[in-house]
Amino acid sequence: MPLVSTRTKLAAVSALTALGSFAAMGTATAATPQLNGSWAPLDRCPVDAPAMLATDGIDATPQCVVSYSLSGTIKLGNTTVVTGKTNLQFGAVQNLDGTTSVVGTSGSSLIADSATVPGGLMGLMCPSDIPFVTDICRQLSDAKLNKITATMESAGAPSNFDQIAGVVTDQPIVTVPVRIRLQNPFLGDNCYIGSKANPILLRPKNANAPEFGFEVFNGDGTPNDEGSMSRLNLLGSTQYDDSFAVPGASGCGLGWFGVIDAAVNLKTGLPAAAGKNKLVLNNTQTHLAGLFAPGLAAPDAGKVLSQNWHSAVK
Repeated sequence: MPLVSTRTKLAAVSALTALGSFAAMGTATAATPQLNGSWAPLDRCPVDAPAMLATDGIDATPQCVVSYSLSGTIKLGNTTVVTGKTNLQFGAVQNLDGTTSVVGTSGSSLIADSATVPGGLMGLMCPSDIPFVTDICRQLSDAKLNKITATMESAGAPSNFDQIAGVVTDQPIVTVPVRIRLQNPFLGDNCYIGSKANPILLRPKNANAPEFGFEVFNGDGTPNDEGSMSRLNLLGSTQYDDSFAVPGASGCGLGWFGVIDAAVNLKTGLPAAAGKNKLVLNNTQTHLAGLFAPGLAAPDAGKVLSQNWHSAVK
C-alpha cells in the first residue's frame, strides 16, 4: 500500500483544523442524500463544482471537508446565545504551492439548528424609554411574540487561510465573514447583526489539539485497507475566537425609521468592539476525505473523486 507523504498529512491536518473552527450556526438547505460507510458525514461535498472537477491530482488535489459540533456559545456585546447542532461542509483544493482554495457547496455551506435568544425580545430591548418601543414591550407577555431565534449565515467567502496555524494553538487560522439573522414578528424579515457589506469577521483558533485518526476505504465508502480513498479524522478540539468586533443591528422593525434597531443596540451593547465578544465551539468533529494516492488518478483526480462520491449514494 502506498505511503502518504509528510507534506500531504500536514496540509490535510491544517485544513481540517482550520475549517472545523468556523462551523458555527447556519441556514438549512434542501434534503441531502445518504452516503455509504466512510462517506456518510460528507453528504454535501461539492464534488461536481467546476473547481473540484478541474483538479488533476498533481498541481491541485481535491478533498471533501465536514466539521460539526453539537454545542457551543457565541457572545455578542451583552448577550450570549447557546448554539445547537452545527455542520459545515465544502471542498478544499490543495495546491502544489502549499496554498488551499475553498470551494463552497451549491447551497449553504453552513447548516444548524436555530438558536433561541435568552429573554427573547423583552431581553433585547425592554425596558426602553423610546415611546414606540415601550408600546411593543407592553405586548410581550405573549411568549410567541417574545421569542427570538438567531441564525448565523455566511456573509462572503473565507480568506486569510493559514495552514500552519491549523496545527498549533491560539493562532488565527482563517477569516470567516458572517452575519446573524434575528427573527421575531416585531423584527420583520430583514433584521441582521452585521451584513454582507459590514460582516462580523471571525478568526477562529485552536484551544487544544484534536485527536488524530486515519482510515482507508473503497470508492463507494466500504472499509478496505487497500482502498483508493482515505479519510482523516480530527476529533474533540475546542475552538474559539475572542478578537472579533460586532457591528450594530440593522433592518429591524418593518422599516420603522430605525427605532427598533436603536432599541436592540442600546440594550445589547452593540456595536461591540473586539474583546467584548466570544465564540466557543465544543468537541468539534472534523473529517477530510480524498483520494489516497491522487497522482495515480492524474489528470482526472477531480472527476474520479466525483464518481466515487456518487457511487456511495444509497
